[in-house]
Amino acid sequence: MAKACGVPRTRIERLSRKEIGVSGDTAMRLAAFFGTTPEFWMNLQSQFELESARSEIGAEIEKIKSFETAA
Repeated sequence: MAKACGVPRTRIERLSRKEIGVSGDTAMRLAAFFGTTPEFWMNLQSQFELESARSEIGAEIEKIKSFETAA
């Protein structure tokens, strides 16, 4: 897969171990390889980042009052 995408094998390995995220470059290459769109891969990355942040700081975020409520 890495060879077909024109990237180092380590990039795919690190991506699969969640050590790195999906960059624009990688999204375009994966889209071409799998017959999807770059937006699909970038949306997966965005969703992963939001879910990770939610699990890490969700309780803290819930304590923030909205602008309208605070005024």
